[in-house]
Amino acid sequence: MKTVAIVDAYASSRRLAPHFRDAGFSCVRVQSGPEVPAVYRSPFSLDDYAANIVHSGSLEETLGELAAWQPVAVVPASESGVELADTLSERLGLPTNGTRLSAARRDKYAMIEAVDAAGLRTATQLLIESKEQLRRWHEEIGGRIVVKPVRSAANDGVRFCDSPEESAAAYEEILGKENIFSERNDAVVAQEYLFGTEYFLNTVSHAGRMHVCDIWRTVRVEVNGVPDLLAGFYIIPFEGAVQEELVSYASAVLDALGIQVGLAHIEIKMTPDGPCLIEVGARMGGADSPYYAELATGESQLNWDVDAYTNPERFNARCAEPYRIREHFASVVMMSPTKGVLRSYPFMSKVEGLESLHDIRAAVEPGDPITYSVDDLTSPMTVNLKHRSEGIVMRDMSTLRYLDGPAFYDVE
Repeated sequence: MKTVAIVDAYASSRRLAPHFRDAGFSCVRVQSGPEVPAVYRSPFSLDDYAANIVHSGSLEETLGELAAWQPVAVVPASESGVELADTLSERLGLPTNGTRLSAARRDKYAMIEAVDAAGLRTATQLLIESKEQLRRWHEEIGGRIVVKPVRSAANDGVRFCDSPEESAAAYEEILGKENIFSERNDAVVAQEYLFGTEYFLNTVSHAGRMHVCDIWRTVRVEVNGVPDLLAGFYIIPFEGAVQEELVSYASAVLDALGIQVGLAHIEIKMTPDGPCLIEVGARMGGADSPYYAELATGESQLNWDVDAYTNPERFNARCAEPYRIREHFASVVMMSPTKGVLRSYPFMSKVEGLESLHDIRAAVEPGDPITYSVDDLTSPMTVNLKHRSEGIVMRDMSTLRYLDGPAFYDVE
């Protein structure tokens, strides 16, 4: 049985290995460091893997261990594994995005610089060196700006600042803090705030040809002092004037970042001046969106990634085919407006009675501590909806937004 190496597979990317296994491949897991990053410290089974190779810092040792399995592909599963996957695949002579632009595929400042150098619309930005420099820059561009770590995810450390004083305070708060990948924030970037609707695309590429697996429109709200908090997302058809602009722009972004093979998760704001990149991950989409795409369309990044690495003939033959929505799907993020210990969800029966309810994923159960929702990691619950009728899904999304508020949480 041929082998595929998967780098930094954790619970959040647990669905990738079974798809390779179902296609007839054995999987070896590679862990990019001895310590598990904080964001991935949830129960995870190694049952899908023939071996688990932990990279302790010696590239030659890791290459030797992995080469013994004669892998046909090295695939990054999570954000933290992107750079090591680039290095291993390049050194082993396998399909690869290479290491020349690896840093730009992780570092948010370098990422925007590379996309800007390709002549694409990007946000104005500053790699911050001091509070005084940041204050002057904010005064020059005016309005709201975004301050964030150069290497993180899930909106960790992202701050929206309306004044130079707020920007300086955010910079001091972020710099030196440990991020969700258990790395120290050694650099912070400031970017102009982009006005518009945010979308994300999940794609798979082979030899530079990009296939769009699914496109999602996000829903944002202002809550708990955060002006752009993710409140949910829902799948939209492949066809459409906006989608055409998004796909064209996304393809150019992948070219600019050297993503020629495998997975990508691309977040884009559709501004009044056209599409503009927020950021890219050279890995599968988060929040279980590939699984949701399978429920909605029958396929996802998971299926397409297998073909990109192991069946390029099939990938090329189908690459231009647009996905079709069989069932409409939406994921609604509930947002706690309070802090304490949760006693109950008084209106849970209303949620359970929704016509399009697919499942309820509660991160906070009665008896658990609950806090204000300020990013992707502090939501107490996600409610997923699926139905053949788009209208039913949209109605139930609105019902959940109506229910979500102080009365939804009985907190001690």
